[in-house]
Amino acid sequence: MKWLIRILFILVVAFGLVIGALLLMPGDKLAAILSEQVRAQTGRELTLSGDVNLSFWPILGMETGPVTFGNASWAGPDPMLSAESLSVGVDAAGLIKGDLRIKRVFANNPVLRLELSDGRGNWELSAPAQSTSTGTTPASSATAEAPGAVTLDGLELTNARLVYVENGAVALDFAQVNLSASWPDVTAPMVMEADMAVPGGTVQVDLKIPDLPAFASGTVTPLDLALKAPGGEIGFDGRVNLIGEMDGKVQIITKDTEKMLAAFGQSGVAVPFGLGRAADVSGQMTYTRDGRISLRDMVAKLDANMFTGEADMTIADPPQITARLDAGNLDLSNFAESEGGSGQGSGQAPAVDEGWSKDRIDASALSLANGKIRLTAKSIAVPGMTLGPSDLTLSLDRSRAVLQMHPATLFSGQLNGQVVANNRNGLSVGGNLQVSGIDVQQALTTLGGIERLSGTGAGAFEFLGVGQTEDQIMRSLSGKGNVEIGNGVISGFDLDRLMGRGTGSGGTTVFNSLTASYVMDSGVLTNNDLLMTLKNFRADGEGIVDLGARSIDYLFTPVALRANSGAGISVPVRIVGPWSDPSIKPDLTKVIEAAADVKVKELEDDAKQKVFDKVGDELNTTITDSDQIEDAVKNKLEEEAKKGLLKLFGAD
Repeated sequence: MKWLIRILFILVVAFGLVIGALLLMPGDKLAAILSEQVRAQTGRELTLSGDVNLSFWPILGMETGPVTFGNASWAGPDPMLSAESLSVGVDAAGLIKGDLRIKRVFANNPVLRLELSDGRGNWELSAPAQSTSTGTTPASSATAEAPGAVTLDGLELTNARLVYVENGAVALDFAQVNLSASWPDVTAPMVMEADMAVPGGTVQVDLKIPDLPAFASGTVTPLDLALKAPGGEIGFDGRVNLIGEMDGKVQIITKDTEKMLAAFGQSGVAVPFGLGRAADVSGQMTYTRDGRISLRDMVAKLDANMFTGEADMTIADPPQITARLDAGNLDLSNFAESEGGSGQGSGQAPAVDEGWSKDRIDASALSLANGKIRLTAKSIAVPGMTLGPSDLTLSLDRSRAVLQMHPATLFSGQLNGQVVANNRNGLSVGGNLQVSGIDVQQALTTLGGIERLSGTGAGAFEFLGVGQTEDQIMRSLSGKGNVEIGNGVISGFDLDRLMGRGTGSGGTTVFNSLTASYVMDSGVLTNNDLLMTLKNFRADGEGIVDLGARSIDYLFTPVALRANSGAGISVPVRIVGPWSDPSIKPDLTKVIEAAADVKVKELEDDAKQKVFDKVGDELNTTITDSDQIEDAVKNKLEEEAKKGLLKLFGAD
């Protein structure tokens, strides 16, 4: 019995001496031993600085100062992991059984670089290949033992930087990250929580992977993700694989979209009211490794508007977007809502002489994305007007937007064609439109403040304007077009009364048709062929409309077709002044000139007739033309000469 006690005593003393030696060994010696073992098992360099402290039971652990862990040979030069301090502990009893139960991994100010290239990840660790001189396989490796279970009780990274590199390009780079993760059992889900400082607050991420071993092996596995950020939150319930491809149900809810965009590095983006200052977007999302996102069965509530449809986006700079949407009744009436207001508070329209706005137009939104968006809607309310049922396509390409209408309903009629806004080298706007069934009064009142003309019209319009303000664009307009209006009314003067003895002011003029064509240059519209037909009259018109100055100078000449035995009486009307309140008066100068011409002709004709009568009496003949006078005189002289000769020769 004594020999057994002595043997046990020797073993205890020997084990104690070994443990004591390790505990008393200088830190640099321990670091060198650990580094050599890590190199032998992984082929990576482990560098430990400062003291290295070990614990053996019940947790086999290590605490170090600054540490770096090398990257894969094919990856970049930066280490895979670096930290100011590192603490690692595993369950010693589990390790004896062959299970790796990681009790803790604590890192302070770590930098973790995960790299993926050609399907290889730098987190995949394997021992370097061993070669033997005999070419035989060691007996110890002839049979491979099944690996034991690996679990993780706690992972904590404090003030970490996480970098993800894919095929040599940095895809993600997050700083000031605090992360904790837990995977207590092989069959348990891996749960991770993280937070990161961003402009305006903190982003918090809660993630759960129910089957971590399957995920780590590259199998597509379920994923639950909840992200909270300043201004909103994102939820995802679906599937994911190791390279980050995802497919599942996504929901994005924002209470302040601009604040949320700023949190993700998109500060300064102004979201118009009606397009999602507050949003609730859901749908079936698919994300692929090449940066493509597709959204199907989408329902998007943006402020008070509701969109349904589908969309595809490629993550790039700028993003490439393709979408087909149905908006129902779309309200963008506050699209250009200003933040301050004019401060007048009277509710009255601005004075006419204020003219067009000289505020600089911010067209930077044209560069936010490229792509094509097809939109159908029952109605679209925009500032100052409302479109009816419309089918529109918006194409965006390098700060140039083309809005195609096929068709759009506006002012109770239809528009076909396109409108273009180009901000590549300064702002320009243009269009080529064909219209039919337009309510002329609605159109002129909305677009130019002209309320006197009403009717149903059609026409074609081409225009181009250049400038950074509304005023500059209107003063630069060029183009051409034509207008046809059926039955209509001009308010403000009565043509029947004007063609009688009145002034023509007040009342209305009803016409049967109106046609005109025009050209524009430098913001001035010129028309020379206006023709308006009425029951008893016709009217011609010519003049200019200065679009930049918002004024008109136009001569309107009605003709009474049944007066003066059908020869017609005309009373020109001059329309001049600001187009919101022009002066409409008969042009008496033209009337007097026309009357004077008629009177002179009448006097000339009367005097000529008296001469014809007098000469006819003297010559005893009828004279109706000045050419007859010479012939009559010649004939009379011949007759008198003949009579004289007969008397001379004694004849009767």
